[in-house]
Amino acid sequence: MPYTKNKDESNVSQGNEEMINETLDNTKEDMYIDDLSFEETEEEVNPALLLKKIRDKLRVCEQEKKEYLLGWQRMRADFANARKEEDARQGELVKFASEGLVEDLLPILDSFSMAFTNKEAWEKVDENWRKGVEYIHTQILSILESRGLIEIGTAGEKLDPRIHVAVEVEATDDKEQENIISAVIQKGYRLHSKVIRPARVKVFSYNKTIE
Repeated sequence: MPYTKNKDESNVSQGNEEMINETLDNTKEDMYIDDLSFEETEEEVNPALLLKKIRDKLRVCEQEKKEYLLGWQRMRADFANARKEEDARQGELVKFASEGLVEDLLPILDSFSMAFTNKEAWEKVDENWRKGVEYIHTQILSILESRGLIEIGTAGEKLDPRIHVAVEVEATDDKEQENIISAVIQKGYRLHSKVIRPARVKVFSYNKTIE
């Protein structure tokens, strides 16, 4: 004959089952609480350590800021220098843009100089015509000078190989006159700071035997 639980046994069994389920539910809840719990970090335990780490990070940030600033300043300085160099190059190009034209006009200036050098023949020319030619020469020279042309080579100067070429020598017994220009054979010219043609000159040469 099969066993049948009475009413009391059924109530005990049901109570035990409820206790087991409640125990399982509590265990799961505890497990989730453990999962959500946070361990205290070393910084929270030790505020001094946290402050030190913050200061270290600030120090790194300050260093990076200085490096970025220095880099930007260098780039700015490099750009400013490059711009100055470019402006200087452009200025030089403008200054010497007329160099070819000036060089082409030098033979004309030489012709004027040759005509004026022979004073005896020049003074025999009609005065009005002579004054007209001299005025034209003055105009041309004035225009070229306004573009930076400068005559070089004058009697009495000391020979300077950078702007003079000695093509003739004149003996002298005066030792103080050694390498002094006695005459200019062909005028030289400088355009701004550049010598475009050195002066051809005659210089004194000290000769002890003629004393």
